[in-house]
Amino acid sequence: MAEGQATEGQNEATGILRQLQVDLFALTKARLSVLVVMTACFGYFIATKGLDTFSRAIFLHMVFGTTLAAAGASVFNQLMEVDSDRRMVRTSDRPLPANRMPKPAAFLLGWLLCAFGLIHLGVKVNTGASVMAGATLLTYLFIYTPMKRVSSANTLVGGVSGALPPLIGWLAGGQGILSAGAAFLFGLLFLWQLPHFAAINWMYREEYLRGGFNMWSNEDESGRRTARIALFYSIILTVLSIAFPFVTGSMAGWGAVGGGLLGLLMVLLSLRFLKSGKRDDARRLFFYTLLYLPLMMLTSYLAWRAAAP
Repeated sequence: MAEGQATEGQNEATGILRQLQVDLFALTKARLSVLVVMTACFGYFIATKGLDTFSRAIFLHMVFGTTLAAAGASVFNQLMEVDSDRRMVRTSDRPLPANRMPKPAAFLLGWLLCAFGLIHLGVKVNTGASVMAGATLLTYLFIYTPMKRVSSANTLVGGVSGALPPLIGWLAGGQGILSAGAAFLFGLLFLWQLPHFAAINWMYREEYLRGGFNMWSNEDESGRRTARIALFYSIILTVLSIAFPFVTGSMAGWGAVGGGLLGLLMVLLSLRFLKSGKRDDARRLFFYTLLYLPLMMLTSYLAWRAAAP
């Protein structure tokens, strides 16, 4: 009898710990945080390629600090959107709207993660990386998140916030913010996000309406308006990928070919979505954007000749 009760107690404790682990994973949006860190690493690799400035210690400290800051930003974002998340099916089971975690505990966790992340970057990497991480938090939490309920232009602001993490790596690598390399990193991430978010906005437009968010896809049942937005930014992204190597000389010419082909496929998928207005085509565009980014980052790194001054 006692052994059975002990086993039952152990199973219950294991279940609680497993649920807590799942909730922390969801609260910090671990997958999104991985994307943020990945782009910061890309910026660092680009900044130090062809130079003797690569430091394993600086790189690891940058990864650690950026991870903390990104996780903290996700916690605060969910604190600010609890009511909206509760109304949307795909987010209603998150730990805060489902009342599995108290808000004060989440606030403390978010504050500690953000504070330690920024301090760690400032002390162990450099001031520039810490300031850029702080700018990312500022635009994400205090401009983009509240703006989602006010204007569909929030996606553009969100694009700015999402384009800053590679600059954390760029500055961590000792490069300047007023440089061709910094402009390329920002432009690539900013333009990539807009077709990406246009597709997901339209796929979940009813959810966003239910949550009270003002998005590009609101009431766009045909998908034409959203698809035109995706097409427009896909074209600009492709032009950037082709033009940058020739304009700056920081990238080998074949990088323009690789980037151009990757961008052209996004343009074609956007056109297909525009013509059909089908969810399946929006989904294809969305999943291709997920494939495009790592392939474009790899192409850019391999074609990069040296960090732009």
